[in-house]
Amino acid sequence: MNAFKRTTVGLAVAAALSLSMAHAQVSDNVIKIGVLNDMSGLYADLSGPGSTLAAKMAVEDSGIEKRGYKVEIVSADHQNKADIGSAIARQWYDADKVDVIVDVPNSGVALAINAITKEKGKAFLGSGPASSDLTGKACSPNTVHWTYDTWMLANGTGSAVVKTGGDTWFFITADYAFGHALERDTAAVVTKSGGKVLGDVKVPLNTQDFSSFLLQAQASKAKIVGLANAGGDTINSIKGAAEFGIVKGGQNLAGLLVFVTDVNSLGLPTAQGLVLTETFYWDLNDQTRAFAKRFAPQYKGIHPTMIHAGVYSSVLHYLKAVEALKSDDGTKVVAKMKEMPTDDPLFGKGTIRADGRKIHPAYLFEVKKPSESKGPWDYYKVRATIPADQAFRPMKDGGCPLVK
Repeated sequence: MNAFKRTTVGLAVAAALSLSMAHAQVSDNVIKIGVLNDMSGLYADLSGPGSTLAAKMAVEDSGIEKRGYKVEIVSADHQNKADIGSAIARQWYDADKVDVIVDVPNSGVALAINAITKEKGKAFLGSGPASSDLTGKACSPNTVHWTYDTWMLANGTGSAVVKTGGDTWFFITADYAFGHALERDTAAVVTKSGGKVLGDVKVPLNTQDFSSFLLQAQASKAKIVGLANAGGDTINSIKGAAEFGIVKGGQNLAGLLVFVTDVNSLGLPTAQGLVLTETFYWDLNDQTRAFAKRFAPQYKGIHPTMIHAGVYSSVLHYLKAVEALKSDDGTKVVAKMKEMPTDDPLFGKGTIRADGRKIHPAYLFEVKKPSESKGPWDYYKVRATIPADQAFRPMKDGGCPLVK
């Protein structure tokens, strides 16, 4: 063997050894990501298979596999039941060697996953859940709450509605952790702003007929009917309100958590004029439009929601932290994620606070009139931008034990 060949072989061996050592702390030599959400129920369009697609796009765009890392993505349907979600999480962590669980719409399921993840020393990146308790009394060193939360929604939509004269409220609330937290946080904003809550009604998840609940809201004579629900429940309550002539009768609806997929299902003639708060919209800028152009053809033409965007963004940052650490130890990776500034094409530059809250701007949108829309999925106009430092609850007010 001549000197040149010996040198070439030596360099190749050294490179292989270096790569092997770099990945030595990655468990099983695989970074395994579990997408856990509602794949078939009322949150399937706004989360569901689209979140799995978003995670795959993040892995692809990160380029991590080209640098020798192996990444696997698995997915499952929690059916909006905490016991099913918990069983899947334990199976994934204990037997299937999943390193991180992402998404998890449904705050009841998410709070259970939050506790199990901490117990197992893994990582949880919540894009789908809303309860602000995830960065409050239930905060964990193993959880990052990425996209939005009930405090943000309440202070975005709730505050804007009260300022424009909507000072008496009646809530139609999804009867589980998410709805309770959203009503609680919005009611606090309403009363702090000088408004009054006249009543509320709790509605079982995935209710088809909202007639009796809407009649109670109508009878309250509140100026604003606050919809503390999401997905199919929001769609059904808005459709029902149109049938009962609630808006024509002088009351207004406040959709406290409305997604672009909901507006698509309702159609602009029904949804026009709705005011809502989101942290992402596909048509915000060139980068969000480029993402939607890649995403929609792979997802039945459905444009990405803020949950899909949050899954993409959170997985991208997680992989950067794993690579920087050369480890997928959940507790260490989340600490590294907080240490590193965030930067991605969908949310721009941001940070993750000590309580696990990802910080970025939020936007107050109004749904366009049919005459204002230029084409499919052109649904929103921006009424206000809420700066990142104002969009989420101040860390000192959350009661998170991690905050000193």
